[in-house]
Amino acid sequence: MTGRVAQQQVVVVGAGISGVACARELHEAGVAVRLLDRGRRLGGRMASRRFEGRPADIGASYLTVEDDDFAAVVEGWRERGLAQPWTDTFGVLAPGEEPEVTSGPLRWGTPGGIRSLVESLAEGLDVVPGREVARAGRSATGGLEVDGEPAAAVVLAMPDPQAARLLDPGAHADVHAALDVDFEPVLALTATYAARCWRDLPHGAFVNDDPDLSWIADDGRRRGDDAPVLVAHSTPRLAARHLDDPAGAGPALVAALGRLVGAGQEPGHAHVHRWSMARPTRGREHATYLLGEDLLGVCGDAWSARPRVEGAWLSGRDLGRALVRRLG
Repeated sequence: MTGRVAQQQVVVVGAGISGVACARELHEAGVAVRLLDRGRRLGGRMASRRFEGRPADIGASYLTVEDDDFAAVVEGWRERGLAQPWTDTFGVLAPGEEPEVTSGPLRWGTPGGIRSLVESLAEGLDVVPGREVARAGRSATGGLEVDGEPAAAVVLAMPDPQAARLLDPGAHADVHAALDVDFEPVLALTATYAARCWRDLPHGAFVNDDPDLSWIADDGRRRGDDAPVLVAHSTPRLAARHLDDPAGAGPALVAALGRLVGAGQEPGHAHVHRWSMARPTRGREHATYLLGEDLLGVCGDAWSARPRVEGAWLSGRDLGRALVRRLG
């Protein structure tokens, strides 16, 4: 990819939902765009993995809807059978206390895994999976480039620390300085049992004041097939101790399921996935994206007052619209 064709393209690095939403907005406006991602599959932290032929969501657990435009997107997923209402009720657990129940906004689940939503949104886009990017930003001649390839604009759709590592702080001091949100780690345990052997959650449970677990999802209820599968997220503290050996945290996570929900069997299969940058420690109240004067932009869930799937989609969508206006 050289010469005039490359200079006309926008390059989006990161194919989670914010990057895909940005690329989709550009594509629909007739702007040439290429989407790069280091993973073999799209989705970022909207990740699903198959266990015994069945998907389980190991990243984002669900999505909620407030924005009208995002509601239209979710309705399209529902019509295609990709998303379905899950629940508005979860349990609240704490060691040594009686379980409680809390209600909130409707959460949506996905029969085929939450990754399928991002893959649907990316249909028809120019996507390059398995592409590790080492550097992005201003070239020696003043234009923008990604690993030496020129670009009309560059979007970094990823957590702040990852975006900062790709940039030369001298060439992009304003953008680099704004990437100031830390992300905390989480380990995700997928535990598959021979039968459903735990107390009703219902559907899932927030966990307070436990040293090991912060969230438990009944993946069989979330998927709608009642499979005996639990997905549990660790506390950041436990994850930080096991970043170099995620599997080493497996016994502690399985034991926590036993004491918190009474899972009375050893799981036949227990897999631990490491998210070194699982979620931002804070959001941004009055920003959905960052766009520098030289058309280098950043988007993602941290560019939202409430970091979540909807916030990430809005961030990418809004940055895409801003780029269309600037490139117009």
